[in-house]
Amino acid sequence: MTLDMLLSHPWFGPCLAALIAAPLALFVHRIGGMVLRRLARPIPVLHAMLVNIQVAARFVLPLIALQMVWQAAPDDLKFIGSVRHLNGLLLIAALTWLAIRAVNGIADGVLAKHPYDVADNLQARRVLTQTRVLSRTAASILLVAGASLMLMTFPGARQVGASLLASAGVIGIVAGLAAKPVFSNLIAGLQIALAQPIRIDDVLVVEGEWGRVEEITGTFVVLRIWDDRRLILPLSYFIEKPFQNWTRSSSQLLGSVFIYADFGMPLVPLREEVERIVKSAPEWDGRFFNLRVTDTTERTMQIRVLCTAASSSLAFDLRCSVREGLIEFMQRSYPQFLPRLRIEGDAVAPTASQPDLPLPQAAHATA
Repeated sequence: MTLDMLLSHPWFGPCLAALIAAPLALFVHRIGGMVLRRLARPIPVLHAMLVNIQVAARFVLPLIALQMVWQAAPDDLKFIGSVRHLNGLLLIAALTWLAIRAVNGIADGVLAKHPYDVADNLQARRVLTQTRVLSRTAASILLVAGASLMLMTFPGARQVGASLLASAGVIGIVAGLAAKPVFSNLIAGLQIALAQPIRIDDVLVVEGEWGRVEEITGTFVVLRIWDDRRLILPLSYFIEKPFQNWTRSSSQLLGSVFIYADFGMPLVPLREEVERIVKSAPEWDGRFFNLRVTDTTERTMQIRVLCTAASSSLAFDLRCSVREGLIEFMQRSYPQFLPRLRIEGDAVAPTASQPDLPLPQAAHATA
């Protein structure tokens, strides 16, 4: 009798179909996922996306199968509307999760093809910046779209939306003023992703601070200062204000070293020493170096050394090595030509062979 009641229950058929559909969907997910990942191995971007959506797809396929079962059930079945609604909400959430995972998987695949931990990483940093900013923007849009679709399944939410549209004029102005920083950062993020005034790992001088771009999010940029501090700036800053980008077109840099010496310092041995220091330095990239006298004062001459390196960090180390080497060379070989304040006694005191000159007439009168 109990078995007959169970078989005749209105929910028996839909529940039996659900018990068959869900495991079948999981089986399809397992077999289909293995086949697709194997076929996609020659395509790194597609393979990375399939690997990234594997967990989300494990929920999406059974929910799709269950939704088909509930839609096929009779409309007069008790609680069928609530079950369909709940399954629909879970399906929308799972699809949103799947879409975000797919975007992140494509981004991971693109980044894997362009590693940026190499010496000449300009193109890789350009791809890295565009991929991260665009993927995060797309993920934010997908999240908002998924939440909106879930809200639209509630009749009450649609009525609230209709009532809000009636007063859209005032609300639009207020919302526009309140969301101005958000929208300005969003637009700035798209401009940075497309025009790329800055990229990940770029060397910048901002607000008097020297550092590298460590992270670009949807709202701000993290600049890692040379002493491991972090400078946080909004995205709109890099669109509205000037800043220095030392690696905008190339990671290679031209470093400069300034030395001050007495006018008696010979330049030929100094040039030879610069050549020896630069060529023996592992930081030098072999492109260029020279030594020139670029300025003079009433007491010293300014000597400038230019030398090239493959990156800003190497250029800094190379400049320090050249500066230290030249100072040590002058201390060892030409200490008399180091900058000093000299008072020549012979120039101010009359010699014994020179007669004392008479004072001018005005001087006698003053005395």
